[in-house]
Amino acid sequence: METPILDTINSPADLKTLALPELTQLATEIRTVLLNKVSQTGGHVGPNLGVVELTIAFHTIFNSPIDKVVWDVSHQSYTHKILTGRKQAWLDPDHYDDVSGYTAPEESPHDYFNIGHTSTSIALATGMAVARDLQHQSGNVMAVIGDGSLSGGLALEGLNTAATLTSNLIILVNDNGMSIAEDHGGLYTNLKQLRESNGQAKNNLFKAMGLDYRYVADGNDLATMLTAFKDIKDIDHPVVLHVHTEKGRGYAPAIANKEAFHWHVPFELATGESLHPDTSESYNDTIHATLETELTELHTPITAITAAIPGAYDLKRFGRNHPERYFDVGIAEQESISFAAGQAQQGLRPIVFHSGTFLQRAYDQLSHDLGINKLPVTIMVTGGNISAGDPTHQGTFDIAMLSNIPGLTYLAATTKEELAAMMHWALHQNAGPVAIRVPGNGVHSAPLTDFDVTRMAQIHAGQQVALLGVGSLLPLAETVQKQLAKQQVNASVYAPRNLSALDKDTLTQLLADHQLVVTLEEASLSGGFGEKIASFYGNTDMHVLNFGAAKRFNDRETSAELWQEAKLTPEQLVAEISKNLH
Repeated sequence: METPILDTINSPADLKTLALPELTQLATEIRTVLLNKVSQTGGHVGPNLGVVELTIAFHTIFNSPIDKVVWDVSHQSYTHKILTGRKQAWLDPDHYDDVSGYTAPEESPHDYFNIGHTSTSIALATGMAVARDLQHQSGNVMAVIGDGSLSGGLALEGLNTAATLTSNLIILVNDNGMSIAEDHGGLYTNLKQLRESNGQAKNNLFKAMGLDYRYVADGNDLATMLTAFKDIKDIDHPVVLHVHTEKGRGYAPAIANKEAFHWHVPFELATGESLHPDTSESYNDTIHATLETELTELHTPITAITAAIPGAYDLKRFGRNHPERYFDVGIAEQESISFAAGQAQQGLRPIVFHSGTFLQRAYDQLSHDLGINKLPVTIMVTGGNISAGDPTHQGTFDIAMLSNIPGLTYLAATTKEELAAMMHWALHQNAGPVAIRVPGNGVHSAPLTDFDVTRMAQIHAGQQVALLGVGSLLPLAETVQKQLAKQQVNASVYAPRNLSALDKDTLTQLLADHQLVVTLEEASLSGGFGEKIASFYGNTDMHVLNFGAAKRFNDRETSAELWQEAKLTPEQLVAEISKNLH
């Protein structure tokens, strides 16, 4: 049996002696190892399968790391990592966790940034090109950006700057006709025209901005990509190389269902079926039931807006029933908020559906367009979890971010009944924007009585200790209360609900018969809810313990490790509380 070509590749230099048939065989081998790993571990499937050939071609023609490539999002950099000395992370299950799913400078000199959010590569590359020139260095600088990422404002800002440069800069637009889901927006009409005219369409976004432009019709053909890269290597001015590729190339399930295989949980390789399908109840069911009630029974003039993540909320379900009220603005978080602000100012009640780790990209719009203008936009927020797959996708900063914007109310639901009530309240108040933190710990249900967003909900009345469980950590607070009861400590339990404004009346009442208040939040302690409680009690005899996440970018720790570190297990909390009772 012939030795696999991949076995002989330990750095990009090893590619340069290979003939086209060998490079083609290498592409086949890489697709095999990519699929083998992600089918076991989960990961970005379609994006990586689509760029195998162009990545091999880049590292064959160019001389990394003298020639530099910045991958937008970098979720498509698996082949790049395999070719730059990290192949064991795909070949050996014992090393699957050795590398990040995104570029990581600490791993390799061939990586330059930790990138996990989109639309940044062109701007980063323009800065690198200027730095190269001012320091009289050599080498090519290339940004690889997907068509879906072009909808982000920073991508257009980067193109605007790129057009002013007078030296080498290569912008490779990897156009597969997809974002995470489908592309949305007017610029995609032009990209389609360019694809259909082999790059000859009269209208050309890139030329209009003053950039040189080349088109490659088949970016999955190695010979074509090798020639294209040879033609532009060492070019003396900025150029856009518009490359048409196929997302999910080489794997039928990923081609047939491009959105589902953008990122996929572990799956059966032969069929593409999930190995462990989640059939449990979802808070999405509560959200959609509330949307239908508001629209069809209460006639609330709602709209639903997302920034390219419809799957997170199953929003296409709403879009099928009410297409005129459903808007996907593409990867453009800032636009999603300002778009909603415009609707709200004119009398609609928009609901924007976001993940907390992406919503941070729209901070100014949240503060300026919504907060200052006191517009009644509702924002649903998922992803508030203490977990770490990589430092770019963190779920612990949303409370510090949202609860401190003047005029914005941030609510944390604990049950499906409370979630529905919060949505209804948000859609019928006029004081300003409301964000709602969707629990991430599985669906919980409990009768809802005396709902008031200004008051903490009392779950259990007690003395000595008050446990304040924020959102998804209310069940943990209840578990701790039961364990403390075994030690003859009758603790109170509260669900805070409103993370932006303290229930000062209840907190003051606790001074009468409690000596310790304990806050539990699945979020960063720095700037979080617990700090507000500690500040409130600062000049009193009340002792306060805050438990939550550390202020840092976690990287590949397990959830169990992080929870243990934060002392968010029942046993640790009981021990800490017992130590602080007197």
